[in-house]
Amino acid sequence: MFQKPGCHRLGDYLEAIKKDFARACNVYKNNCDDYKHGKSCFKYANYRLVGKGSAMDKVEAQRYYHLGCEAGYAKACFGVGLGLTSPDSGLEQDVSKGLAFFSKACDMGSADGCYFASSLYITGREELPRDMRRAFEFAVRACDLKNMQACSNVALMYARGHGVRKDASQAERYRAIVNDYNEQLKQNRGIEMEQGIKD
Repeated sequence: MFQKPGCHRLGDYLEAIKKDFARACNVYKNNCDDYKHGKSCFKYANYRLVGKGSAMDKVEAQRYYHLGCEAGYAKACFGVGLGLTSPDSGLEQDVSKGLAFFSKACDMGSADGCYFASSLYITGREELPRDMRRAFEFAVRACDLKNMQACSNVALMYARGHGVRKDASQAERYRAIVNDYNEQLKQNRGIEMEQGIKD
C-alpha cells in the first residue's frame, strides 16, 4: 500500500526524471485529495497556478494552497497569503486574511511568511494601517530564519528608530549578520568554481 511520502516521491520522479508533468500533476493531486499530504497539495497548487501539466486555474491553485496549509505545510500557507495580497494574483484581495496566513506560515518556520508579514506592516494598505512595531517584530523573526533582506530591514529600523528604540550598536550587529552572510556566499562561489576547474 502506498504511503503519503512514497506517493509524493513518485510525483517528484515523474517530474524531475521522466519530465511527465501531466502524470506528476495527477499524482500530487491524488496524494493531496486521498491522503492530505501537505507538500503534494502545495505542488499541485503550483502546477495549476502556472498551467504546468494541466490548465492554468488560479482559483483551483488557491484552493489547494488552502488544503496544504490545513495539512500543516508552511509554504502552502504562504501561497494562500500571496494570493490574497498580490494585486496581480487575479484573485479577490483580502489583506487582513492574507496577513493571517503569512503569520501562520511564520509561526511554522517560514522566513518568507515572516518577511512578507513585516513588509505589509511597513507599507500598510487601505485596510491595514502601518505598524512599525509589528513590522519590526516580524522582521526580527524573518532574520532569525536567515532572510537577509529582513536582517537589512532590522538594521535600518534600529538605525532610524522605526518600530524600536534607536540603537546604533544593534544596527551594526544586524549589518554584520548581512555582511557575514554575503562574504560566506562569495567564499562558497569561489570553492564551487575551484571544484569545477579540474584536470
